[in-house]
Amino acid sequence: MSAFSNSYPGESSEARAPGLSIETVALHGGHPDEDFASALITPLVQSTTFLTGGPHAYSRVSNPTVSALEHELGALESAPPAVAFSTGLAAETAVFLTLLKQGDHAIIGRGVYGGTVRLFRQVLSNLGIEADFVDTADPRSIERAIQPNTKLVLIESPTNPTLELADIAAIAAITKPRAIALIVDNTFLTPVIQRPLDLGADICIVSTTKHIEGHSTALGGAVTSRDTAFLERLRFIRKATGAIQTPFQAWLTSRGLKTLPLRIRQHSENALLIALALQKNPAVKRVNYPGLDSFPQRDLAQRQHTDAEGRTFHGGVISFELEGGIETGREFLKHLRLCQLVEHVGSVETLVTHPATMTHADVPPEQRRAAGITDGLIRLSVGLENPRDILADLTRAIARATDAQTVNQSLSCAANDQGGRPLLRREEVARV
Repeated sequence: MSAFSNSYPGESSEARAPGLSIETVALHGGHPDEDFASALITPLVQSTTFLTGGPHAYSRVSNPTVSALEHELGALESAPPAVAFSTGLAAETAVFLTLLKQGDHAIIGRGVYGGTVRLFRQVLSNLGIEADFVDTADPRSIERAIQPNTKLVLIESPTNPTLELADIAAIAAITKPRAIALIVDNTFLTPVIQRPLDLGADICIVSTTKHIEGHSTALGGAVTSRDTAFLERLRFIRKATGAIQTPFQAWLTSRGLKTLPLRIRQHSENALLIALALQKNPAVKRVNYPGLDSFPQRDLAQRQHTDAEGRTFHGGVISFELEGGIETGREFLKHLRLCQLVEHVGSVETLVTHPATMTHADVPPEQRRAAGITDGLIRLSVGLENPRDILADLTRAIARATDAQTVNQSLSCAANDQGGRPLLRREEVARV
């Protein structure tokens, strides 16, 4: 029997009330035992300390505003209150410190977020914790990597930024009989689209900084589980390390959470339209998006990415590569006007990232290549603008980039023909 038995007894007053849709739960959340003087909106409680005898003593341990957010996040998963952290990486670190000790082994998806790779390779390895990075799209790779001291499997589905999927139920069938904790990073899809705990995962991690808060104003991370003993230990680790989310960040996150179901579905619809258009552009070499018929794991996406009403959505993140590789990609990024170049996803605005030099710069090149993260890959977090405006910006930048690349190639040939003397100056090329 697994050490993670999903022992929480289903839905209760703290979880999703029977018959309520996820939109209603996102608006009304759980019901913490707090007296907020009948306030419609959860107040921001900035106090660092509290009178003796109440449910809170010191805000490094717990806080009324943070507690309210934790009830809301837990309710989305039909689980006990979540555990909120200052960042997504702080949440991951606390989970690892809860489950791992010197001499233990972890199996990690090779396509996970670059900060997770850095954490294992440069921090946890120094504590005597071993990790293997494997292809989690193939459950057999996980089974082959299991050792007697394996304590956890961490997967992202979809992965960042190639959007590769992992079959959560199939992997759970491997980990549960061996009492290995299965952890799913569900940041890209959120519980609105994908519910890992229902699919057999023991623990779910999200960076609330992304789609859940949704407005690029609050850092945060959260962990949900239906194993109450694990959650109790996790809260102790948070207390011991001081990684709790601040009240103001929790208040902003709670406010953003109220519109999450509406936003994530619109992000998904916009992303599908953009992916379909990019796929038809002759200058685009490949497009990665689970909603495309050409996506290699299309059947798995249809099974796993289903909301409570049986509709399929696939999130707001796309990745693609232009013909001409990294040089054309650099030109493309220079010519964007509406889409913003930042190291972030999940905001209401459309955001663009170059993973090889930004989010995954600390990942060894050979691991990036194995995960399909080429130097020319571009990640697009599709926002809530009119999709016609987003596409117009992308199309214009692609056209300018490919034209500029053609001119650069012509200049190179001309330079060879004329003894190294170019026909146009570089600043003139940039305006083409």
